[in-house]
Amino acid sequence: MKISAVIPTYNSADFIAEAITSILKQSIPVYEIIVVDDGSSDNTLAVVQGLSGTIRYHKQENRGPASARNQGIKMAEGDWIAFLDADDQWTADKIKKQLATLARYPELHLIAGDMAEIDQANTLLTPSVLDKHELLAGYVLDQGRPIVCALTKLLHKNFIPTGTVLVRRDTLLAVGLFNETIHYGEDLELWAKIAAYYPMSCLPEILMLRRLHDHNATHATALMLTDRVKVMQSLRQSISLPLQQHGLKPDRLVADAYAAVAYWHFNLKEYQKARWASVASFREALTSRALVYGLAACLPASCLVLLKQVKGYGQ
Repeated sequence: MKISAVIPTYNSADFIAEAITSILKQSIPVYEIIVVDDGSSDNTLAVVQGLSGTIRYHKQENRGPASARNQGIKMAEGDWIAFLDADDQWTADKIKKQLATLARYPELHLIAGDMAEIDQANTLLTPSVLDKHELLAGYVLDQGRPIVCALTKLLHKNFIPTGTVLVRRDTLLAVGLFNETIHYGEDLELWAKIAAYYPMSCLPEILMLRRLHDHNATHATALMLTDRVKVMQSLRQSISLPLQQHGLKPDRLVADAYAAVAYWHFNLKEYQKARWASVASFREALTSRALVYGLAACLPASCLVLLKQVKGYGQ
């Protein structure tokens, strides 16, 4: 069994040495490390060249992390793929724990796990992201067994951090790799396509340290909500039957995604955009959430102020 570790990077020279070192220090070594430089303008290449180990470096024009990961998958000589972003780190026994799980449950095609969050100085911020989202207890009970109704659980809350994933390369190729037209949520789209057909598990152990950076939360949230619509549209097209077999309505998933966009724009007082998103939601399926925010976005500003005051008094 050969494991190829794929690292997409873009101007991460300050952190990529720590990321690669965390792979080189694994208690069970990987077969190769593939660094795909997605058009960096910093000294990433020099940093990578200064490290020892079986490291393959490939540079391409900037096309986004999905494209970079796909390139790494295509280059990989291993039959299993593990991912790590250039500013994150694996814990020392990450691969060992996943291989032990695979030995117990050889039917698995994907094994993920919990992660902690750190800041730019490596200070611990969140000990367990699964626990933060009140998901840890369920995976403690599972103890690495194949997840029951994994597709449904994924679409409720994406519990798979990309940097913890160990997945069969042939499975990735079978479902079509990362969708390069989606910039936020391309990981969820891929995991959902895998969960539709193959067993997967999530270990209740910290396998990765994710580094948090300062960012524009408002801007990022708007993009994530918009791209979630693309994710649901893609899944409706590619795995409609498995969705229905899990009791999920593909049109409703798209409608709910549009409704979340409507809610976001309404809260920002972007009423025209809220009305547009509500109408888009209605065209897929009628939902009360889209109806409420679509109608509210049509009210005069004075009425909206009054409604918000009444709501405030009632709280």
